[in-house]
Amino acid sequence: MPKKPTQEQLEIREMTIDDLAAVFHLGEKLFTSEFSQSMYRTWDEYEITTLFNSDSELCLVAELGDEIVGFALGTTVEKQHSAWKYGYLVWIGVRPGLQKCGAGHKLFDELKQRLLDQKVRMIVIDTDADNEAGINFFKKQGFDNIQKHVYMTMNLSKPRRKSKKG
Repeated sequence: MPKKPTQEQLEIREMTIDDLAAVFHLGEKLFTSEFSQSMYRTWDEYEITTLFNSDSELCLVAELGDEIVGFALGTTVEKQHSAWKYGYLVWIGVRPGLQKCGAGHKLFDELKQRLLDQKVRMIVIDTDADNEAGINFFKKQGFDNIQKHVYMTMNLSKPRRKSKKG
């Protein structure tokens, strides 16, 4: 039985253009409609390439051997009339079966350091309210002040019934 990988075996580095396909395919496995049927945003190649082209220093991968096993994709936001610069962790994911080896923690630590270097004063994340594993992960990283949001969907593929007025 092979040994479980350790944090020391993981390399966290900036994503390169050659990593885009591997990151996309790993994200496809992680962020499916089964993961969150009510996601207001979905995993797609456009978002990855946009983040990579605008904030490549905040697009990181976790590599084990020669294989991409995780990623973190972030960006910064500066609001008009605000002295604060915000960091936004848009996506973070680790290959199934490796979530307990520390890749997510190492990815987040590296992203946080890069955001601090850019003078970010607050990091914002969002996740589905049903994503208990994700919420627990973020709490362990020091996130608090959980806010509840309402996102609504309308399935247009099903015909709507007209109400009967009597």
